Amino acid sequence: MAKLVECVPNFSEGRDKEIIEKVVDEVRKTEGVKLLDYCSDKDHNRSVVTFIGGPEETKEAAFKLIKKAAELIDMSKHSGAHPRMGATDVVPFIPIRDITTEECVEIAKDLGKKVGEELNIPVYLYEDAATAPERRNLAEIRKGQYEGFFEKIKKPEWKPDFGPCEMNKKSGATVIGARFPLIAYNVNLGTDNIEIANKIARKIRHISGGLRYAKAVGVMLTERNIAQVSINMVNYEKTAVYTIQEMVKMEAKRYGVPVVGAEVIGLIPMKALIDCAEYYLQIENFDIKQVLETNLSE
Repeated sequence: MAKLVECVPNFSEGRDKEIIEKVVDEVRKTEGVKLLDYCSDKDHNRSVVTFIGGPEETKEAAFKLIKKAAELIDMSKHSGAHPRMGATDVVPFIPIRDITTEECVEIAKDLGKKVGEELNIPVYLYEDAATAPERRNLAEIRKGQYEGFFEKIKKPEWKPDFGPCEMNKKSGATVIGARFPLIAYNVNLGTDNIEIANKIARKIRHISGGLRYAKAVGVMLTERNIAQVSINMVNYEKTAVYTIQEMVKMEAKRYGVPVVGAEVIGLIPMKALIDCAEYYLQIENFDIKQVLETNLSE
């Protein structure tokens, strides 16, 4: 069977549909790559694209997407609720079939070198591709965001892995790496108090002493006038979706705030949802082969 890699770029535009489509079109036009999903959020001002393909084809599509985003997005004029540092903010490669994490690391390095040299964009490697322990965590790299990176990039410890050692004013900087499948899971609160969302996020995220495989931040959804706990689950097998959901609900209770909804950004593995079904329905000895669609695909 042919090698299969998943790529999930996040780029900093979630409002202008014309720009979003032009960026996503770069993936659509690349042979050997299949666009699985893309979604945009106006409050976050961010879009997430998911596609799969062979190693070389996926790398080519990612480069074309980064190049197009650099042409169309001006970070000096960008604002949004989600932390960001570049026109294309982060580009992870995920092993799907007959390919190792180590091979995905090499893809990330090759792409990073090409982006740095040809597009003049500073590039940092993260997660399994990280060149230093403090660069594994995306949140640590991105701390200070676009605005703060003009000074941060001058520090010796934050020299980019590829590209110029000065911030690209228009395109910012980009983080590229290899990782386990991530679930972007957001929980909406029945309040417009962003500080409550921030407090809950601090309780949940690992860096503050919370759940080992969770990253979280409070954001404001201005269109709906509600606060949200925006969560990245970096290993759903070790920190389950239902664990996140229940912990947010538990922490929200102390402030007298209800959970009014949740959303998945991009795609989610079936196993993560089955784990939730087992937990909430208390199903015993459940097997994924009992799912109808699993049998149809065999």
